[in-house]
Amino acid sequence: MPGHAGTGGRDVIFAWEQCKLGDVAEIVGGGTPSTKKSEYWNGNINWFSPAEIGNQIFVSHSQKQITELGLMKSSAKILPAGTILFTSRAGIGNTAILTRNACTNQGFQSIVPYSNKLDSYFIYSESAKLKRYGETMGSGSTFTEVSGKQMKKMSLHIPNINEQAKIGNMLKILDQTITLHEEKKRQLERLKSALLQKMFADKSGYPVVRFKEFCDEWQGTKLRKISKIVRGASPRPISDPKWFDNDSNVGWLRISDVTSQDGRIHHLKQHISKQGQAKTRVISEPHLLLSIAATVGKPLINYVKIGVHDGFLIFIEPQFDLEFMFQWLEMFRPQWSKYGQPGSQINLNSDLVKNQIIYLPSREEQNQIGIFLNQIDSLINLHQQKINNINSVKKSLLQKMFI
Repeated sequence: MPGHAGTGGRDVIFAWEQCKLGDVAEIVGGGTPSTKKSEYWNGNINWFSPAEIGNQIFVSHSQKQITELGLMKSSAKILPAGTILFTSRAGIGNTAILTRNACTNQGFQSIVPYSNKLDSYFIYSESAKLKRYGETMGSGSTFTEVSGKQMKKMSLHIPNINEQAKIGNMLKILDQTITLHEEKKRQLERLKSALLQKMFADKSGYPVVRFKEFCDEWQGTKLRKISKIVRGASPRPISDPKWFDNDSNVGWLRISDVTSQDGRIHHLKQHISKQGQAKTRVISEPHLLLSIAATVGKPLINYVKIGVHDGFLIFIEPQFDLEFMFQWLEMFRPQWSKYGQPGSQINLNSDLVKNQIIYLPSREEQNQIGIFLNQIDSLINLHQQKINNINSVKKSLLQKMFI
């Protein structure tokens, strides 16, 4: 392998070697038993299909298992732990690492690294390059597929096996950290979903879960009785550039902004001009809003000054805790669908919202519920920020550490 030695006792530095994937790994296709005989199935050999290879890094248990006889009656081979499963059809380029012996159906061209030449996690970390190559080389009249021969010809630049292992281990640690935060985020989201169903009272007047210092019955009322509810307004035609000004301190809230910040509006891409402000409703921060078009029923709170599109309702002069109502609307969001007709867009007009009945506790209990649920939201966002940050670090490393 080409390279040069450092001086003064330094480690030897080697250039990365160019090779073909087939020089450092065996490419193994899968197979399916020729018939559906019962004796071929429900055995103890894991048998993967492309649909099972998604966002997970490691896989060990498949949805279907075949018997040794079933394996013999197919072109599949047993793949060892450390194999990179690579989908060669039905969505080319999805990858995962096997953690135990298994086989696959014909939708794979799996990469079995030669242990002294290729590190499993190192080549797995090249998934994006593998996918691009597979999609470029794929062919076929019935469906697109990349063959084993084509996979073997893929050009790689790789360091020696020790450097591969160190790079692979570092990226593995990053992936494991991302997975940890993703799981914690999912757990918090499940907790939040359960609490939303249990911390708000229905017509019985009593929630299932509440803080121990509160015991009074919640009182029913209509939303119009506890807030003035008005609709936003949009200048027309909305495409006219005179309505917008990048130097304006008033943001322009559009339907497309609904989900991008998950209901907490801290910044907006577009800003509305003085002329535009005269044609819309401008509100200071914070206000509670509700989307009534496109992403129907999504609540929002603005933390910047904004002009409001006519696809939103604004709750003016609220007689409730803002955070409590934001969380209640989040809980109630699926219920707005009952106002829609099958196959048609939901018709969520102002009167439907104004006349919706809600059960409210004391202002003090509202405040505590709002604070508690907001704290869970903050934890969810914290884990998402960590995921984003680590992904950014990983992306940078992948761009700089691979040839």
